[in-house]
Amino acid sequence: MAGMVIIFDFDKTIIDCDSDNWVIDQLGATQLFETLLPTMPWNPLLDRMMAEIHAQGKKIYDISEVLKKAPLDRHVASAIRYAYALGFDLRIVSDANVFFIEEILKHHGLIECFTEINTNPSYVDGDGRLRISPFHDFTISSHGCLLCPPNMCKSKIVERIRSEGKKIVYIGDGKGDYCPSLLLGHGDFVMPRRNYPLWDLIQSDPSLVKAEVQEWSYGEEEERVLLQIIRRSEYVDGYRPEMLPPADCKMGLMPGKAHEPLQKALRVPL
Repeated sequence: MAGMVIIFDFDKTIIDCDSDNWVIDQLGATQLFETLLPTMPWNPLLDRMMAEIHAQGKKIYDISEVLKKAPLDRHVASAIRYAYALGFDLRIVSDANVFFIEEILKHHGLIECFTEINTNPSYVDGDGRLRISPFHDFTISSHGCLLCPPNMCKSKIVERIRSEGKKIVYIGDGKGDYCPSLLLGHGDFVMPRRNYPLWDLIQSDPSLVKAEVQEWSYGEEEERVLLQIIRRSEYVDGYRPEMLPPADCKMGLMPGKAHEPLQKALRVPL
């Protein structure tokens, strides 16, 4: 196992859209969502929208079929497969939810590449309705971070991962990815998506981020930047330069390695 963890956000990082909005828009519930948005916190609102969609006769199958159509750039998929084949530890830290993420990753044959998915819980209840709840139950207590949304402080998750003693590559786009970026140090990397909130926040005062910043804008560039970081890594077991493709190589499906079952995300003590 390589001595570096590659942490991906999910929405607008692995897939090129917001999975919550994608499902709502594709299933024709946008107008109701926009009406309720100013009146409810995000996670309860999503749970309410799943109830409305269910009441309109939509089934879990319909949600699953919509998720399979969410845009995922082939270059991003190739980068994930290649990093996995080299033995890197790949994890997801996302403010989406388990059902959306797993359905998309399964459809693209990527779920086995990840050792852990940290995100908002979701499940299908006895009535066949998708239920969504917050990663951190903010109705009971606060996680105490003023930078992050009330349901999730990604730094608390990344701090646990860092305690394993590995260097980190963190790839994200959103405001919620800024807090964990501040946690990283020398020898780590942060990959913000250019002209998205994480990039804007880093640009506002670059001195606050101690990790090396390598920006990207679209799927092919995300792949190229991640491979450049991997080329510089000293953490690949049995690494030889010829193991990596040329910088301009268009990677297709890469051979996988033996894997362990996907681990459920661990709760972070507050």
